[in-house]
Amino acid sequence: MHEIGRLIDDALGLSAPSANDLTVAQVGVRAVVVYFALIFFVRVGKKRFLGEATAFDAVLIILIGSVASRAVSGTAPFVASLAATLIFIVVHWIVSYFAQSSSALSFLVKGHDTILIKNGRVDQSALRAAHMSSDDLEEDLRQQGINKHTQVEEARLERSGKLSVIKK
Repeated sequence: MHEIGRLIDDALGLSAPSANDLTVAQVGVRAVVVYFALIFFVRVGKKRFLGEATAFDAVLIILIGSVASRAVSGTAPFVASLAATLIFIVVHWIVSYFAQSSSALSFLVKGHDTILIKNGRVDQSALRAAHMSSDDLEEDLRQQGINKHTQVEEARLERSGKLSVIKK
């Protein structure tokens, strides 16, 4: 058993005094281990946060990248970095679970949608509040095959940042 621990330590450089003491091979092995650990963590934590990301999901992605990169580069303890990554995913999952049944929590962590067009009329104040120009709105409409805002019953800027449209 002691031999296996030593083999893992040698392969990952777990007892290296600093990141500068890691070999290229050890950083490569760390990268492979982190890659597969992240695949496992994402599968456990559900993959929704990689799809149409809200700010809530984007924060998780940034944190995972930041902490996991430290595990690869050796600038933070390897096992602790992987544990922190898993903890971020578990906390995200728990908050998502409770946000399903709490509109207040959902609003707090995920935000809300914004109606930009109602009955063919553009709400200019909503457009300004969303930091969108008329050109941005027109581009989003064209991408959905709509030439004029008057063809739209309702258009919402969703929490993910995507425009959803109901045609007249």
